[in-house]
Amino acid sequence: MEPVRPDLTTTNVVPTGACHDCGGRCVLKVHVSNGVAIKIETDDGEEPQLRACARGRAYRRQVYSPDRLLHPLRRTGPRGSGQFEQISWDEALDTVATEIKQIVDNYGAEGIWVHTYSGQVGAFHTGPLTIRRLMKHLGPYTSCWGEASAQAAAFASKATYGTLVTGHTRDDWQNSRLIILWGVNPAESIYSTNTCHYLSLAKQAGARIVLVDPRFTDTGGTLADQWIPIRPGTDAAMLIAMAWVMITEGLHDAGFLERYTAGFDKFQEYVLGRDDGLAKTPQWAEGHTGVPADTIANLAREYATIKPAALFPGYAAGRTAFGEQFHRATATLAAMTGNIGIHGGGPAAFERGPVGPMFPTSMARPKTTYQDRLRDLDTLSRLQKHPHACMIWDAILKGKEGGDPSNIRMGYVAFANPLNQFPNINKGVQALNKLDFLVVHDQFLTATARFADIVLPVTTLWERKDFARPWQSGPYFLYLNKVIKPRGEAKSDMDICRELAPRLGIVDPFFDIDEEEGILQMIKAMGDVENEVPNFEVFRKQGVHKIKVTTPQIVFQDQITDPDVNPFPTPSGRIEIHCQLLADLNKADMPAIPKYIEPWEGPQDTLAQQYPLQLVTIHHRTRAHSCFENNPWLKESDPQRLWINTADARARNIDDSTKVRVYNSRGETVVRARVTERIMPGVVSLGEGAWYQPDDKGRDQAGSPNVLTLDRYTPSGAFPLNTNLVQVEAFNGK
Repeated sequence: MEPVRPDLTTTNVVPTGACHDCGGRCVLKVHVSNGVAIKIETDDGEEPQLRACARGRAYRRQVYSPDRLLHPLRRTGPRGSGQFEQISWDEALDTVATEIKQIVDNYGAEGIWVHTYSGQVGAFHTGPLTIRRLMKHLGPYTSCWGEASAQAAAFASKATYGTLVTGHTRDDWQNSRLIILWGVNPAESIYSTNTCHYLSLAKQAGARIVLVDPRFTDTGGTLADQWIPIRPGTDAAMLIAMAWVMITEGLHDAGFLERYTAGFDKFQEYVLGRDDGLAKTPQWAEGHTGVPADTIANLAREYATIKPAALFPGYAAGRTAFGEQFHRATATLAAMTGNIGIHGGGPAAFERGPVGPMFPTSMARPKTTYQDRLRDLDTLSRLQKHPHACMIWDAILKGKEGGDPSNIRMGYVAFANPLNQFPNINKGVQALNKLDFLVVHDQFLTATARFADIVLPVTTLWERKDFARPWQSGPYFLYLNKVIKPRGEAKSDMDICRELAPRLGIVDPFFDIDEEEGILQMIKAMGDVENEVPNFEVFRKQGVHKIKVTTPQIVFQDQITDPDVNPFPTPSGRIEIHCQLLADLNKADMPAIPKYIEPWEGPQDTLAQQYPLQLVTIHHRTRAHSCFENNPWLKESDPQRLWINTADARARNIDDSTKVRVYNSRGETVVRARVTERIMPGVVSLGEGAWYQPDDKGRDQAGSPNVLTLDRYTPSGAFPLNTNLVQVEAFNGK
């Protein structure tokens, strides 16, 4: 930390926010003295307060970290060695521009892989408005597609409901009598600011809360009345078995299904086994899931008979081999129980609410024609132009000869740390070493930045202005005021583009717009903000505008009240349990109805004989993906550990805090164990985001799970980061 001598007589408080991809967006009030941030407070205003978690409260340590990159760097040693020298901005930008022009001249813009993600999530300083906008002037560059967090959930919601707006405002949980949290852990991953607060209010109001998860998380410990551990990747089997109980015991809402859904009869044929000779009973599901048949049956009866009830599906279960089937099945059960369009219920889908959505509807092109909708769900059509993110390493290594659309010679990375965060790190090392040139924007020397030829230091959220919408959705907007001047020579990504543009012969008036004016123009284009915020100057000074919601807002109420006048936004105008779009795609691994498909690297895979433990890669409480990993305040509070069940540890002579080797055919990592009954036997977990640190043998020493994850995508394009088989043994130091 820099020495700070605060002069309290000149201290002022600057409203801003903590806005990384951590599952929330919260209010920060930063005390500044003599140009130095000396103290952080959070929201203490009117309810609902948008209070920061540990990550937001530790942000001062992030800004003033001794590891901050404050000057442009040029690589002097082998890639990955971390050997760099300081150079001037002119030399750095001239070098980057020269390399870009050479690649474009020799190979076309498609020879450049441009990658931006969610490293910082203001709405103005983003990849699409900076690096991607700049590079598109050069031609159709190569980008990868696939959304790591929720691709399966988005796919399933569009197939079933025709929209991603499928969630109630969180305050509606106080109307629920039963809440099933399936693979979601808001006590640690936030999952929209105030989610835990409203779950607590629901519990106080008498709601019974059930957690279905391989781990007994902090959410389970603080909120749940029952924990049901389940094998990763088998969630759809349990849901389909619950449907069998409802059908055979006459508990499903036949009237609701008849009036509002399409294709339930086809799903029923599958569940009862009339089309394949296999009834999907709780006993059948027990063999796959490890959940006792009686437990499955009892939960089915509760969900069908306790009204109203909310099934809240997290994204974790969708990050499995066929995770889209999980999300299709949760939505189907919500329909079978008649819990859609009513207070206290929920569609059990993507869960984006109707107030303050993360992406305003005005900025998304609606899919209205049948062909547009079909293309939107068709994975293979996307692969003809862009590689999937899980396959980007293969795309670099194999190029057109391997069937990819381009030969990638250069990488341009900003707002992202793909080597660390994409699956199969060891293959990623090979791919980055093959590139002719790699430039990275970052605040720290991350795993990806260590492989760069040029590293450009960028500002933090406190060193620029921006605007932020809620994570997923929520009743507020944030204005992120600039708190301090940029440290060292750090520049914003926007300023870097402004200076690169003339070097590349690019003329774009957008890069000449003043920062605050650009933010204001963007807000006006959104529509919903200007309608809601009466005075922009007051909003800017306060840093937050809270939308007045006097009653819980629910989705599909109009469709349920009068479906003839207000059809669902699907081709049929109904909830599509049988999706005709998927039927028309005619792909065995993307069935038109929800089905259980045995996952690769699941408990039934023959590979389990060699690697008998299933690894799940969880969101760690002190990180936002790989952001904050180098913050010592946070690391001390919750260091990286491999969770392993007591029985599995005992069989391997592993004690709590023993250093263990976790490995499979893709790689190995060394980390200390946490032996606990809070994870089911046969399953281990590692927090994603730990920075890859290879030793001289190429063995990771940080507990980074992506040395173990499989670089393969699901049929919908989801990242199957919770579908991995591994072995664990005590580490002997060799």
